[in-house]
Amino acid sequence: MIARRMRHCAAAGAVLAAMLPAPSARAADESPWDGDARSAARLVAGIPARGDGTSLRAGVEIRLAPGWKTYWRYPGDSGVPPTFDFTRSTNVASATVSWPAPHRFGDGSGQSIGYDRSVIFPVRVVAERPAEPVTLRLRLDYAVCEKLCVPSEAALELQLPAPAPGSAANEAALAAAEARVPNPSAIGARSDLAVTNVRREPGERFARVIVDVAVPPGETVDLFAEGPTPEWALPLPMPVAGAPAGSQRFAFDLDGIPAGVNAQGATLTLTAVAPRSAIEVRAPVE
Repeated sequence: MIARRMRHCAAAGAVLAAMLPAPSARAADESPWDGDARSAARLVAGIPARGDGTSLRAGVEIRLAPGWKTYWRYPGDSGVPPTFDFTRSTNVASATVSWPAPHRFGDGSGQSIGYDRSVIFPVRVVAERPAEPVTLRLRLDYAVCEKLCVPSEAALELQLPAPAPGSAANEAALAAAEARVPNPSAIGARSDLAVTNVRREPGERFARVIVDVAVPPGETVDLFAEGPTPEWALPLPMPVAGAPAGSQRFAFDLDGIPAGVNAQGATLTLTAVAPRSAIEVRAPVE
C-alpha cells in the first residue's frame, strides 16, 4: 500500500534545507517552529486537564504555506500520513495523538484526505510521576504536497504543563482542534449526524458497501472509510443516489484489501464529517 501511495506522491529531490536543532526544554506555551517556507511544526501546551497534573494537554501544530497540504492518518489515493515518535520524552507514560476531522481534495492523481491549512493534532499526555516535570520530545515525520510531495521532519521539545490557567496563549486554538476530533458513535445513534445503515451488496468486480448518513438540516456531509489495519487501501466513498429523506448515501468497493484476507466479518472505521460536527463509527462487514 505504501508503494501505491508513494508512486502518486513523487519525491522532490533532496530533503529540504536542514532543520533547525531543537532547543533545550523549558516551561512555555510553545516550542520554537522547526521547518522552512513550505511548512513548519511546533509543540503547543494547553491548560492541564486535571489539577493533579497526571493528565496534560498539548498539541502538534503544522503550519502550511498557501497551496500546500498535509495528510490525515489515512491519506486516500496518495500521500503519506504523519508519524509521531515521543519515545525520547521524559516522565511520560503515554502521549496519545488525536486527529481532527479532515476533508478530501484532488491532487492531480486522485483524491486524498487531509488538511490544506494549518492544523493542530491534540495530544493527551499522562505523566509517569505526577510530581515531577514532564518533557515532551517529538520526532515528527510528515509529507507536504503542492504539485509534488516533499518529505518533511521536525525535532521538537517542550516542558509541560503550560503556565497558569488564563495565560496559555494557544489554549483557544488547541480547544478548537480538540472539538474537531470526531466523536465515537454507533450505527443508528440518535443524533443530527449519524450513520444509520451499513450494508454489503454485490458489485461489478468487487462487493460494495453502501452507507446512509443522517445529515444535520441545511448541511452537507462527507464520509471516509478505513480498514482494520494500515495494509488496507480502501477507495474513498462516493455520493450515490437513493438516500432516504434527510440523509446522504455513499458507496465504495471492497477493493484494496490485503492479499489472502477475507473482508467478511472485518470491522471498518467510518468517519462522517459535517461543517460543525464529526463522528467515528465501527462497522462490521456482514
